[in-house]
Amino acid sequence: MRNSFFKRWLLGALALTALMATAQPMTDSIPAKPNELSIDLQFMARGESRYGGLVTEDDPEGNELETKTPTSNFLLSRTRLAINYKRDWLEAHVTPQHSGVWGQAGKGAFNLYETWVKLTAPFGLFAQVGRIALNYDDERIIGSDDWAMASSSHDVLRLGYEGHGHKAHVILAYNQNAAVMTTGDSYYADGAQPYKTMQTAWYHYDLPRVPLGASVLFMNIGMQGEPNGEKGSRTWFQQLIGGYLKFQPRHWLAEASYYHQMGKSEEGLKIDAWMASGKITFRPANYGITVGYDYLSGDKNFAVPPQGSIGMTRHEVIKGFSTVYGAHHKFYGAMDFFYVSTYLNGFTPGLQNAYVSAFYSPLKNLNLNASYHYLATATKLEDMNQTLGHEIELQGSYAITRDVRVAVGGSFMKGYETMNRLKRASDKNILRWGWISLSVNPRIFSIKW
Repeated sequence: MRNSFFKRWLLGALALTALMATAQPMTDSIPAKPNELSIDLQFMARGESRYGGLVTEDDPEGNELETKTPTSNFLLSRTRLAINYKRDWLEAHVTPQHSGVWGQAGKGAFNLYETWVKLTAPFGLFAQVGRIALNYDDERIIGSDDWAMASSSHDVLRLGYEGHGHKAHVILAYNQNAAVMTTGDSYYADGAQPYKTMQTAWYHYDLPRVPLGASVLFMNIGMQGEPNGEKGSRTWFQQLIGGYLKFQPRHWLAEASYYHQMGKSEEGLKIDAWMASGKITFRPANYGITVGYDYLSGDKNFAVPPQGSIGMTRHEVIKGFSTVYGAHHKFYGAMDFFYVSTYLNGFTPGLQNAYVSAFYSPLKNLNLNASYHYLATATKLEDMNQTLGHEIELQGSYAITRDVRVAVGGSFMKGYETMNRLKRASDKNILRWGWISLSVNPRIFSIKW
């Protein structure tokens, strides 16, 4: 698949969008719906304390020097102002955002988190274009990851249909670093998005009279490699296909998903990776329990060997599954050792995550949660045990008012030798992480006319 093919897709989609706009009822004989304008404020602040991890220091010659157990304390904050306008078939949305660490040089980052317009036809079709926070299914593959202060959004054109239990979306993206001739065909890591092009198709169906929903997802992602002389940069395409099931009878919730990755990486290596997950939740009253298991495939060898090893292994096929643009914090342990931070030297041995979680709401506005994770690599390692460690998480949240919520949490992990070698995390001390957060989300203005 080439860029010229994608450009034809994009032009066709834009033409369809224009056709939808001309098809809208805009005559004086049909009274328009009232204009609606609302403004919502979101303020979030979180303090964190971390102990352990990243324990080895090296000298410039690459020799291991000293092992330390660092402690880190900091405050994060985020402020958003969501402005939303609706009129009949037209909707427009703008969300400026500021996020950063208290005391940060440059005073943090200011950007437009979302800014889009949406046209909706009376028979279920819609077209949406701009910077959009995308969330699909359980957010394992595509999610905005609201835990991260900056979160993530995408510059895309989204076309779709929703009605009678069916939802079908097509998402198209094409990114450049700048609108100039000299670098117009190049897109590298300093861009706002991690990919050059992206085409996604998603279909979801809710079965009538049965609490069962099913989704199918296909993604084609174009990643740009390094420039190759006069030939410029080549775009390598990788594909992801899979599905998600959700069954929710009275007191139960069962979820399962499977995804397979193929195509080629930015280095031109073949990709053959997969993941599967499943979990069951039982909630008969104000308490409940969840049991689940995740498996993400991995590579068997280091692409770059660890210190003390000789030689390099060239992977002919990449087996390590990439969770691409999901809300990673939700799934693989709250300490974010996996699929938020990378393994040492780019090694990806995959992950097994077996977990159990219990939750209880003793009061209407109070929620308590405790979780345990057993974490291990997916692949067998030549001279290391597969077990990475055990993680315990405790969390509580309380809604002071409808718009104000406080939460506190703590995680404790016992890392093993494998964790120490692959993540530079200490196997002699329990890794600790604690946090406390405040979230304020009032609607400060609303009007209809």
